[in-house]
Amino acid sequence: MLELYDGSLSVASILKGWYEEEAHSNYGAFISFVGTVRSEDEIDGLSFDIYEPILNKWFDEWQKKAKAKDAIIKMAHSRGDVMLHESSYIAAVFSPKRRVALEFIDEFVEDFKASAPIWKYDLRGGERIYAKERSTAIKGSGLLSDERSKEDKR
Repeated sequence: MLELYDGSLSVASILKGWYEEEAHSNYGAFISFVGTVRSEDEIDGLSFDIYEPILNKWFDEWQKKAKAKDAIIKMAHSRGDVMLHESSYIAAVFSPKRRVALEFIDEFVEDFKASAPIWKYDLRGGERIYAKERSTAIKGSGLLSDERSKEDKR
């Protein structure tokens, strides 16, 4: 299950809902990860743009990987502005065995950070400034990658 929300995430509500959805599914492990906007570089918060078709395809691939391990993955992410100390990302793995869940959540979160089509912007003094160093270029995605800028330099 992939959920997108406008603004910051209600961590307690989302995790409670996921737990209740799976309470009778006979999973022995429920491992969650919550990403929070931290104070750095004098930002007031972060803002997120998401290319949903690529994100959905990426997430569907992870669902297949999870199913092969008899597990499921759930994820929530923010669109738009999220201020300091608020949550913008939640991921969870439900699995019959704790080791599968522990390993899978780590792999999932790391691949999300490296591959998800989500672009970040710093919020500073009422301005939204593209945070290139915190955004990931997607190879072969045209304007969504850094390939064009490389060609422009030639």
